[in-house]
Amino acid sequence: MLVCAAAGAVAGFVALAAAAASEPTLPAILVAVLSPGLRAAELLVPGRHESLGWTFGWFLRIAILTNALYYSVLFSCAASLAKWFLRRGSAKT
Repeated sequence: MLVCAAAGAVAGFVALAAAAASEPTLPAILVAVLSPGLRAAELLVPGRHESLGWTFGWFLRIAILTNALYYSVLFSCAASLAKWFLRRGSAKT
């Protein structure tokens, strides 16, 4: 589980970088699936008018945390499915 969380954090950070770099060229739905944190941060941060550093800092915090959670859950589900299939396959033999 800890491995899935660490891999999720790394994958979330990389996905945010990839989505931010290619956001203008990708369809909006693909950006939302690849990096849900980017969309969440875009919705939450502009609600307040603060300094640029404050805004950018909170934007990154929200985006990275959301992506890390998203990918951690995704990897945990994939690991659980893999364990289930491996147990099921070994029970047949």
